[in-house]
Amino acid sequence: MWERRVLRFTIALFVCTLAGVSISAAAETCSINPDALGTSRVLTINPNEFTLLGTMQYKQTLPLGDREVVLTFDDGPLPPFTDIILDTLASQCVKATYFLVGQMASAYPSVVRRIYNEGHTIGTHSEHHPNFQRLSMRRVEREVGDGINSVTAALDDAKALSPFFRIPYLGRTNAIEGFLEGKELVTWSADVDTNDWWRGSSPGAIVKRTMRRLNAKGRGIILMHDIHRRTAMALPILLKELKANGYNVVHVVAGGERPKSIPEPIASPAPDGKASPTELTNAPNDDDALTARQNHRIKKRRVSRHRPTHSWSEMTTERPFWVFGGH
Repeated sequence: MWERRVLRFTIALFVCTLAGVSISAAAETCSINPDALGTSRVLTINPNEFTLLGTMQYKQTLPLGDREVVLTFDDGPLPPFTDIILDTLASQCVKATYFLVGQMASAYPSVVRRIYNEGHTIGTHSEHHPNFQRLSMRRVEREVGDGINSVTAALDDAKALSPFFRIPYLGRTNAIEGFLEGKELVTWSADVDTNDWWRGSSPGAIVKRTMRRLNAKGRGIILMHDIHRRTAMALPILLKELKANGYNVVHVVAGGERPKSIPEPIASPAPDGKASPTELTNAPNDDDALTARQNHRIKKRRVSRHRPTHSWSEMTTERPFWVFGGH
C-alpha cells in the first residue's frame, strides 16, 4: 500500500513538472482560526509554459483539481475596501492574486506593500485601465509598461512583482496577447465571473451568482474587484459558502525567487492623511468610493515616489475606468 502511494505521488509530480507546475507542501494550519477555510496548497507555475489562462476566453486554465478555486482581485488598491478585504482574507488564512492598476498603486504604495507582505501574489492590470480594444498597439504597450513600472515603484523591489497580467475589461485581441507573450507575461482571464461591479448588486446576490456559476464548473479562477464596498461585504459570506460546499483555495505563485517581505515606505499615510478604517460600518458607500477614485489622481501627486525609467512616457487620455465599470 505504501509503495503504491509513493508511486502515485511520483507520477503526479512528474506530470505536473511536464506541465510547468511544481507542487509545494500544503499550507500551514491557520493558527489564528482553527475553523478557517485556509489555503489548501500553493501552485507554482512556470510562465514559459502558461500564456493564456481562464475558460471564459481561452481553452487552457490552471491545473486545478475538483473543487479547487483561485481567488483574484482587480483594479485596486483602494482604501478602505482593499484593507477590509485583506482583513477578511487574513482572518480565514486565505491567499489571493491581485492585479493592480498602476495609478492606484502609485497613490497607495503602503497598501500595495501590505498586500505583498501578507503573502498575496501581485500582478498588473495596466496603468490607467483603458479599454485596450480602443487603443493603438503603441498605447497598449505604453499602458502595460507604465503599469508595471508604477507597481514596481510602489513595491520598491522588481522581484516582488509576478509576471502575471489581466487585460482591462478582458479586452483581448491576438495582437495584444502576442505582445504580452513577447513580454513573458502570463495573461489571466477567469473561469468564474462574480460580476461584483454590477450596480445595485447586493452582497448576497454576488455570493449566490458566484456559487451558482462555480458549482456548474466545479473549479476555477474567480474574478472579483477590491474597490467596491459590496465586494468587501460579500467576501466573508463567500468564503463561508466555499467551505460549506467543500471547496479549497489554491494560492498561485510564479517560479523564481521573491523577497520574503518589503519594508514599509518612509512616508506611508493614506493620501488624505487619515487612517484607513477597518470596519465596514465606518466605510463609505459606493458613491463615496466613486468620489474617492475620481479624486485620487490629484491626491497621489502628494505621495513621494521614484518611478523606474521607461521609454514610454506619454500619458493616456482615456476616461477613468470606473466610468465604464466592469473588469
